[in-house]
Amino acid sequence: MSNTAFYITAKNLAELGKNNIPSELLSGKNLVYSSPATLAFNSPGAQGFGVKRAGLAVPESVMLLVSPGCCGRNTAALGRDRKYADRFYYLLQDDTDIVTGRHLNRIPEAVKEICSSRPVPPKAVMICITCVDALLGTDMERVCRKCSEAAGVPVVPCYMYALTREGRLPPMASVRRSVYSLLKKRPKKSNACNLLGYFSPLADECELYKLLQSVGVKNIRELSRMQSFEEYELMAEANFNLVLNSEARYAAQDMSKKLEIPFIELNNLHRIDKIHAQYMALAQALNVTLDDEKFYSESAKIIKNFKDKFGNLRFAVGEWLNADSFELALSLAEMGLQVNEIYGTIGESNFVYLKKLAAISPATKVYSNLSPTMLYYDKREAKIDFAIGQDAMYYHADKPGIKWNSEVRQFGYQAVNDLFSAIGEVLQ
Repeated sequence: MSNTAFYITAKNLAELGKNNIPSELLSGKNLVYSSPATLAFNSPGAQGFGVKRAGLAVPESVMLLVSPGCCGRNTAALGRDRKYADRFYYLLQDDTDIVTGRHLNRIPEAVKEICSSRPVPPKAVMICITCVDALLGTDMERVCRKCSEAAGVPVVPCYMYALTREGRLPPMASVRRSVYSLLKKRPKKSNACNLLGYFSPLADECELYKLLQSVGVKNIRELSRMQSFEEYELMAEANFNLVLNSEARYAAQDMSKKLEIPFIELNNLHRIDKIHAQYMALAQALNVTLDDEKFYSESAKIIKNFKDKFGNLRFAVGEWLNADSFELALSLAEMGLQVNEIYGTIGESNFVYLKKLAAISPATKVYSNLSPTMLYYDKREAKIDFAIGQDAMYYHADKPGIKWNSEVRQFGYQAVNDLFSAIGEVLQ
C-alpha cells in the first residue's frame, strides 16, 4: 500500500470515463477504510437511519430482530432512545440455529408472544434479519405470512444484509420498500401527495410545501410526520408521489404498481437555475403553473452577499453530508467558488456531475474515503479554507467547517439558503 493518500484530478477521472473508474474508488475492489461510517458511528443500530431505525418509521409498529448476539448488541444502544425503548425485541440465534435453521419455527411464536404481551397490540411488526439468513436462503416472505396468521397483525421483513450493499437492491432501498408495503389501495384524492425518500421531514421552511399548496395540494404527507397507523394509511390516497431520494425509487415503483400512484423524481440540487428548471419540469408534469420567482430571487441575493464577503474561500467537500458530494462541488464551482478537494464515492449516477466539474475545475482532487491510503492523508499539502461534511472536517480539524448532516432535511432553494447561512455564521 502506498504511503500517500490516493487521489485523482477531476480532469483525469473524467477522461478515464465511468467504465474505467480506478479501483481505489470502488468499494468492491479492495479493502475498505470507510472513514465516513467510522467517524459518525453510523451502524444500523446507532447514529443516523440504518435499517433497524428506518424500519420503525411506521407508527405504532414494533420490531423483532432475529440475529446472532453480536448483531443485536448495537441495537441496545438505540433502544436507550425514549422513542424506541419499548419497540425492540430480540430473538437470538445460537450456533445450532445457524446450522439447522431451527429458529425459523420460533419466529411466529415470538411474534405472537410480543403482540399478546403488550397492553395495546402493535399495528404492525417488522422482522429484521441479518446476513445469516441471507446465507441460509431464508424465505422471509413466507415466514412473515406465518407470523401474520399467528399474531393477527401485518408482518413484513426488513433485510439488514450488508452483502447486498453493492447490489441492485441495497439495504436502505429495500427497507424503504418495506415501510410502504403495508399500505392498501384507496380511492385517490386530487389534493394529496406523498414525499418519499427520507426518514425525517423536510425543514418546515422548505418552499416545496408552499409551491405544492399554491396549486391546490393541501395534504402533503411524509412518513416521518405520521403520528398514528391510521394517518400512515392515508398515504394510500395520494394522487402522486414525489421521490426526493433515489433510494426510494423502488418503493415508488411498487406503489405505482400495487396502489396505482404515479411518481415523479426530483433531485437535491444546489445551483438555483437548475432548481428553477426542475420546478418548471414538475409544473409541466402536473399540468400546473408554479411561481418560484420569490424563492429564486431570495437565494440569488444570499449567494451574491456570500460571494461579496467570502468569495475567495477554497472548499473541501466531504461525503458525509446531506448532499451528493459531486453535485454540491459542481454547484459551488459554477457559482464561481473554488473547490480544491472532494472526498466521495463516484458512480454512474453522479459521474455526470464529475464530467461537468472537470470542464470548469480540472485540478480539483478527488479522494476516496474507501481507500485505506487515506490513513496517510496529509492536510499540510492541502490548500483548504473551509470544510463541508463531517469527514472533511475530520481531515481538516484545524479549519472552520460545517457537518451539514442534520436529520431535518434541506431541499431546493431552502437548502441553498441554509447552506450559505451556516457557512457564514461559522466564518463570522
